[in-house]
Amino acid sequence: MQLTQSLLLLVVSLAISPFARAADLAGKWTAEFDTQIGVQKYVYEFKEEAAKLTGKATYENPMGKGDLVLKDVQASGDDVTFVEAMKFNDMEVTITYKGKLKGDELTLTRTVGDFATEQLVAKRAKAPAAAPTKP
Repeated sequence: MQLTQSLLLLVVSLAISPFARAADLAGKWTAEFDTQIGVQKYVYEFKEEAAKLTGKATYENPMGKGDLVLKDVQASGDDVTFVEAMKFNDMEVTITYKGKLKGDELTLTRTVGDFATEQLVAKRAKAPAAAPTKP
C-alpha cells in the first residue's frame, strides 16, 4: 500500500511540474540590451491560459516602437523558449529565444534570423506597492 501511494505521488508530481514552471514564468519581465541597431527595451508578458503559455511583447528600439504576439511559448523545468516574428523593411524576420529561468531572472539567447545572436537578462517586474490607506 505504501509503495502504491509513493508511486502515485511521484506520477502526480511529475505530471504537474511543467505547469509549476509555467506559473513561474507568468508575469511581466523587462529587459534592456545593446544590439547591432542600438539599445532595445522590451517588456515581455507571459500568461498561462488553459494549461497553455501565451506571450506578448512591447518593444522600443532606434527603429520604432510596437507590440507583438510571441509564438510557441514553452517552459519545461528551467528551460524557456519562444519565438518573435518581427517586420523589418517589409520582410518578416524570425527571432528565436532560448533561455533559463532562475527566480526573478530570465537569461536568454536571442537569435535574429541569420543576422545576429545576442545575450540578455530579463528581470521580473515587481508589482507596484499598494497606496497607503488613510485612517
